[in-house]
Amino acid sequence: MIPQAVYILFGFAYTVAVAAALGKLLLRGLRLRFFREEEHVLAFLTGAPLLSTLVFLLCTAGLARKGVFLAVGAVILTVAWRRGAHRPQGDPLPPLDPFWRRLFLLLFAAFALLYWSNSMAPEISPDGTSYHLGLVARYLREHGFRRLTTNMYANLSQGVEMLFLFAFAFGRHSAAAMVHFAFLLALPLAMVCYGRRFQAAPAGACGALLVFLSPVVGVDGISAYIDVAVAALAFTLFYFLQVWDAERADGLWIPIGLVAGFGYAAKYTAVLGVPYALGFLLWKLRRKRALLLRAAATVAACAFLMMLPWLAKNWLWVHNPVSPFFNAYFPNRYVTPGFEGEYVAYLRNYGLKSRWQIPAQITIGGTLSGVFGPVFLLAPLALVALRWPMGRQLLLAALIFGIPYAQNIGTRFLIPAAPFIAIALAMVFLGLGRAGRYAGVALVVIHAVLSWPDVLALYTGPTTWRLVKVTWREALRIKPEEGFLRSNLPSYGIARLIERNVPPEGAVLTFSPVPEAYTSRNVLVGYQSASNRVLQDILWTPLTSDFAPTWLLRFRFPGQSLRRMRVVQTARGGPDYWSISEMRVYADGKEYPRAASWRLRAHPNPWYVQLAFDNSAVTRWSSQQTLFPGMFIEADFGASLPVDEVRLACAHDQYKVRLRLEGQTAAGQWKTLAAKPEESEAPPLSGMRRAAIEEVKARGVGYLVVSDADYYAADFRANFAQWGILEIAESNGYRLYRLL
Repeated sequence: MIPQAVYILFGFAYTVAVAAALGKLLLRGLRLRFFREEEHVLAFLTGAPLLSTLVFLLCTAGLARKGVFLAVGAVILTVAWRRGAHRPQGDPLPPLDPFWRRLFLLLFAAFALLYWSNSMAPEISPDGTSYHLGLVARYLREHGFRRLTTNMYANLSQGVEMLFLFAFAFGRHSAAAMVHFAFLLALPLAMVCYGRRFQAAPAGACGALLVFLSPVVGVDGISAYIDVAVAALAFTLFYFLQVWDAERADGLWIPIGLVAGFGYAAKYTAVLGVPYALGFLLWKLRRKRALLLRAAATVAACAFLMMLPWLAKNWLWVHNPVSPFFNAYFPNRYVTPGFEGEYVAYLRNYGLKSRWQIPAQITIGGTLSGVFGPVFLLAPLALVALRWPMGRQLLLAALIFGIPYAQNIGTRFLIPAAPFIAIALAMVFLGLGRAGRYAGVALVVIHAVLSWPDVLALYTGPTTWRLVKVTWREALRIKPEEGFLRSNLPSYGIARLIERNVPPEGAVLTFSPVPEAYTSRNVLVGYQSASNRVLQDILWTPLTSDFAPTWLLRFRFPGQSLRRMRVVQTARGGPDYWSISEMRVYADGKEYPRAASWRLRAHPNPWYVQLAFDNSAVTRWSSQQTLFPGMFIEADFGASLPVDEVRLACAHDQYKVRLRLEGQTAAGQWKTLAAKPEESEAPPLSGMRRAAIEEVKARGVGYLVVSDADYYAADFRANFAQWGILEIAESNGYRLYRLL
């Protein structure tokens, strides 16, 4: 029996080798000449976009299979071998100072061992096990893409995940994580090559170590995340632009465009690489209009080629090319503008009381998920590098790739800007005259000591996202994988229980993410789509008095014949949403039953208007946007009916709403029927817990996962009979219920 470690290493090495082969074929096919050392690194970073796009096409064709990946990779490697891509080419780079070379190799090797062992160990990162590899595992099971509208993360561009998929097919989770580890190794090597090429070798080595040794870079880079890969791509784009500026080789326009566009394919925020590249060319060729047009057209076309697959996929499947964002501009039924606003608002502050806390938290605090280390408190000194042309180029790139940080202040979202800041900071320290060398060495050595896991634990909190030790026994699977996962991934147990207790066709609703990478069942996370949010709200309605439809609004007016009726909301402001649990129409005290001929409309969120007309106390239509004048919900009867009253059953969690009733006569004229409603209270309804479960079951969900830390988890445990649920498994505070 072949050890699992062999499959992991093969998946990792095969993916990197195929990507590097594609890169070398491209660079040499364009007759681009690089120094020997830099070609190896740049080939991988240039080939990764090509391999990713190839995997995307295979997924689209339903050919995402291990055998197909093996055959395609073999063909690519064979072609590369026959064309001599494996043979070194080019002159050596200018040498690195022997002292800096030894220091770099020593620290690089020590931390590379730490990173390798953790990367090859079982994958336990939160996002990696929930959606990065959860989606990858799904694509492999289904042999490609299937329309998925219940997980907003499936709408994000997944260029790096396509590389994960290639490796995952052979070595599963750890092989995928090790592909990100390859980017973690490539980034500092590219930084060193940059320094050696552009006569700043010590600064390149010093800056590379500042980045490579940073705790957040390490823990991110060994996980199935994408931030270090994005940083490597951003630096590669910068590198290519600097080389082009020095040599003016037209062939570089193609890799510049491919890497810039693949930044978007890797992560939306990296789309800034495209205007950065075009702006760079515009400035440098501003006096050569014809050449500028050719260069810009080539770069833009290549970038668009990398971006188009993800834009098209989202447009076709969720009607928003940049989902899950900008939903107000691309209205759809899958992700609401209201949720987007809540999500973005949280990412902008993470619960911090003040943004002045950010510098301390991203360097030594850790509440923003990881730290760069205390030496990065000196980062503002990098501004001194503005005195040098190279420093200005580096800080411009740092500014551009750091712009998205304002939208998500998690520490790892600064990783793409870190390489540029690090080299600029190193330039400042190394430029301190005769003492510069000692200052640079001291900076790196102190950073290394403070970044080692045992020391890091002394000044960061216990919940800081970080590495703990060299996990070589776990990496080589000497220590069983199952035990490591149960000890280090609290929700792993519930994922395995879901796998054992839920049938393959079953659907599981959960309020909190679970490691979907370790189960093949369909898991619906409450916040990850509008339809999931409806399910979640149904279950929360019996638990919260403000959600219950006890606020009764009655519009009464002189009886008249009407074809259409519309309730209009006129107020503006948040955080309230407008919602209606039930809308009922009367004449002479008798309610009109809903007829199949009625046509229902709402603005916004028209897709869920039926929830206000379904005779259910636990469902409600919601605007899913904060209040603005002109919101409405409407019933078109299809024919004129005598009407004298409209009643609304609403929840109380909408204190700012202001409503009026309008009607359309048989002649087609709209008029105000009542300027405001009469208000009254209804007693809470009985049996709402059971009614909620029935509604959830009717929508195809048969199981529920509740964490003891979830909203009102105790109620599900204490009142399981009233709900109509049965606890069938429990693990580490996560409970799996079957809906009866």
